[in-house]
Amino acid sequence: MDSKRRNFLKIAGLSAIAGIGAPSAFNMLLKGEALASGGHGAPAAQGEHGAAAVTGKRYGMVIDVKKFADNPGLAEQCVKTCHSIHNVPDFGNRKDEIKWVWAEKFQHTFPEHSQYKKNDGLNELPILTLCNHCDKPPCVRACPTKATFKNKDGIVAMDYHRCIGCRFCMAACPYGARSFNWRDPRGKDENGNPFIKELNPTFPTRMRGVVEKCNFCVERLAIGQIPACVEVASSAGALVFGDLNDPNSEVSEKLRSSFTIQRKPALGTHPSLFYII
Repeated sequence: MDSKRRNFLKIAGLSAIAGIGAPSAFNMLLKGEALASGGHGAPAAQGEHGAAAVTGKRYGMVIDVKKFADNPGLAEQCVKTCHSIHNVPDFGNRKDEIKWVWAEKFQHTFPEHSQYKKNDGLNELPILTLCNHCDKPPCVRACPTKATFKNKDGIVAMDYHRCIGCRFCMAACPYGARSFNWRDPRGKDENGNPFIKELNPTFPTRMRGVVEKCNFCVERLAIGQIPACVEVASSAGALVFGDLNDPNSEVSEKLRSSFTIQRKPALGTHPSLFYII
């Protein structure tokens, strides 16, 4: 049995329990594959920053948590700006919540780290959280229609028209970075208020039954602009974005000069997000 067929059967079996502990099952699969590749998620041959062999660009981001703590409200401003320009609907409740970027607590963002006698101040820090744009994204492998794919710049992107709402990608993502539209984002609440408060006509709206997430602002990168959240946080230096494969880029220089951690690195997904704590 070839490797593609084995992978398909693994995903098909796990998909049968999607929504009933499926994320944990996919995490187990990822850990197994990571250990098989050399232990602790490390492939046999690595490039810089724990990535696979360097091929072209690979966009990534460094998030300085302390600088967000020094600038109260900055994380919320990043969230608001991102959601506004990407027409992210506000359904008014946590059950139906759609989120591309959000602020989370330390113990929820980094559950694999010891919480024993941890500095209490860490729980007060706003940890900006978004899609990790993994170098080995499990969501891409799980998607049956290729609605989720990794582009030439290493960004995990989506084609909303291809999404059939199976949510396999959500079950596969170990970071909870994807949201599903249970309601029509283009609709209105019971009081007649639109779910999208201020429509941005330059970015497409989604429809009911479609998954969505952070796209690293590919539409802005295409015209030479940086991601919106990075632009908002630029004055504080809280976010640094750039090409991880370019040793002279600002993000590479920041990684060389700072101690950073990543979310669930043992899974072997090789996230493109790094945190300075």
